[in-house]
Amino acid sequence: MASTTAADDPFIWLEEVNGEKCLAWAKEKNQATFNKFGKPDEAPLYGKILEILESKDKIAYVQKIDDFYYNFWQDADHVRGIWRRCTLEEYKKPAKEIQWELVLDLDALGKEEGESWVWHSPTFIDPGPGEKRDLCLLHLSPGGSDADVIREFSLETKAFIPESESGFKVGACKSRASYKSRDVLLIGTDTGATDDMTDSGYPRQVREWKRGTPLKDAPLVYEAQKQDISAFAHRYYDRGLFHEMRGRAITFYTSEYFWLHEGEFKKVDVPDDMEVSTFCDRFQLSLRSDWTVGGKTYVQGSLLSIPINSLFAGDMSKLEVLFAPTDSESLENSTGTRNYLVLSVLEDVKTKLIFWRYKDGAWEHCGEERGLGMESVDPNAVEPDSSDDLWVTVSGYTRPTSLFLSTAEDLCSGKLPSMAPLKALPSYYNADDIEVQQFFATSLDGTKVPYFQLSKKSMAYDGKNPTLLYGYGGFEISLTPAYSGARGIAWLEHGGVWIDANIRGGGEYGPRWHQAAKKANRNKAYEDFEAVAEDLLRRGVTTRALLGIQGGSNGGLLMGNMLTRDKRELFGAVVCQVPLLDMQRYSQLLAGASWMGEYGDPSTGDWGEFLYKYSPYHNLSDDKTYPPALFVTSTKDDRVHPGHARKMVAKLLSHPTAKDQTFYYENIEGGHGGAADNKQRAFMQVAQYAFLWKTLSPGRKPDTIV
Repeated sequence: MASTTAADDPFIWLEEVNGEKCLAWAKEKNQATFNKFGKPDEAPLYGKILEILESKDKIAYVQKIDDFYYNFWQDADHVRGIWRRCTLEEYKKPAKEIQWELVLDLDALGKEEGESWVWHSPTFIDPGPGEKRDLCLLHLSPGGSDADVIREFSLETKAFIPESESGFKVGACKSRASYKSRDVLLIGTDTGATDDMTDSGYPRQVREWKRGTPLKDAPLVYEAQKQDISAFAHRYYDRGLFHEMRGRAITFYTSEYFWLHEGEFKKVDVPDDMEVSTFCDRFQLSLRSDWTVGGKTYVQGSLLSIPINSLFAGDMSKLEVLFAPTDSESLENSTGTRNYLVLSVLEDVKTKLIFWRYKDGAWEHCGEERGLGMESVDPNAVEPDSSDDLWVTVSGYTRPTSLFLSTAEDLCSGKLPSMAPLKALPSYYNADDIEVQQFFATSLDGTKVPYFQLSKKSMAYDGKNPTLLYGYGGFEISLTPAYSGARGIAWLEHGGVWIDANIRGGGEYGPRWHQAAKKANRNKAYEDFEAVAEDLLRRGVTTRALLGIQGGSNGGLLMGNMLTRDKRELFGAVVCQVPLLDMQRYSQLLAGASWMGEYGDPSTGDWGEFLYKYSPYHNLSDDKTYPPALFVTSTKDDRVHPGHARKMVAKLLSHPTAKDQTFYYENIEGGHGGAADNKQRAFMQVAQYAFLWKTLSPGRKPDTIV
């Protein structure tokens, strides 16, 4: 495919992310949106959402490192946030009584250094038993982009280790880094060499960087291909054993792994679409496709376990099945404690747990727990190498999120429903009259598609209810029940109906559900979403004029297609967040090349065969009419290029009829999440709800809400 030029695409100039002309254009369009729907921070709803986001009653989730429990926290007094820690004894106290010890103040750091720092994550040293985890690599983003700065931090002194004292530091980049030992990092980053990064913008090479030496001189120990997504490497301790591995992510769904075994790195000889991890001395294998080996066929979506020595010896008779899917069940995730493996399984998008115990080198099935109905149950190990303790998060559409501290044994025994939570959110909205129901729509090819409905119990099925239909449908990501105070006060309390559509492309029924809507079959996700919309109309929940839709990222591509497909008349308003929209150029913009395993390669026959069909930017036409739409993006989004939204809006604004009902908001910070702090998050949410209420239901006096 030849390079796109201004003659081919008159709005290609809007791809210059920080261009002065582009930013002026964005600010002008922002103001036009505010003129139409009001300034978000002046709406009554703004203060209410901000109060929720900055509530002192939020659950302070923690990570245990040695004797301390670490938490990152944002509120009105700490806009960019503080990193803090306490003991377990303190953490068990009511939130307002906990005496936290300050570790790092991001607001103070930003003020001191003149930088708009956004917290990403710490990577801790993992030296094994009996050794302190006193060092970490802090990932801090300038403005919220995925590219971040890595700086070494001492948990003893609660300070960065200066480069002058041989502290590790790496400039802004989408780096990969972890400790191999106290004085050596396994790192992939941009050293300035032309071959450092892949086409997707991630590290192509892994180096062993010794403390006190120049990064550019660090020896190269592994490299991926230029067209791969990235290279990776890691050394870690797992239940009595050290593991060291390296490999390459070939596509989003395929990887090649090499494990250090008996003094040399050996390839893990399994299909490249299989996910490989460890539990003690075993490989855990997650299957994305059927696998026939040793005279047996294991179905996609299964979780297998095999001793590492057996796999490298080629003895596949030792494979054990820890989970096999059914038509209604799929493996969502798993967590391992010192002796247990807890599997989180979705059964028609509702959680159940399966328990295995690892004893004397063998697995014992310990039982199953059905969960709590239409509420999500998410267990996570507190300290997997040394205890069977679990953090258990329970959340539902109307149940405020609760955090329990339990054990794998107690959870397996069914004690969770009778336990008191350690922490719990308050009820941010009145859910007494809200009911949650699950329905199934029939898609164009006959597939049954589940969706959740949140509405008032007293709602009349007369088609007069403002309804917001949300979807994602990609990358094997599931939409499961979760509490949202903002959704409650902004939408549900005022009679709005909320719908989560579990369309194909997601992970609700495992790899088969995801793969059913990949590449050439992408239309299946769109047909599913339209089927849910039609089911809502058939059941009398709403009407076309009152049906709004919303989605972000891959869900933004979904929204773009709903806007341009033949059934766009189903919808009264569209909110399209941080979207992909130009599918001809997506692979050339920022991280786009990494998603070709999901969408296809526009430089090949994929473009003419199927990509063109779901490229919203190329399917706009002057002779069609389009529903009102609000596009939301971020200048600092270095994952999905803001040019997608900018160009789509520019094209719609030149349309004979769409120009008067197309609106835009671009946040100058925030990254792919769209916002860098709570005020920005509240601002963005209010902007979207204001558009929806004033477009879908102007007769309901939405000014009292937004």
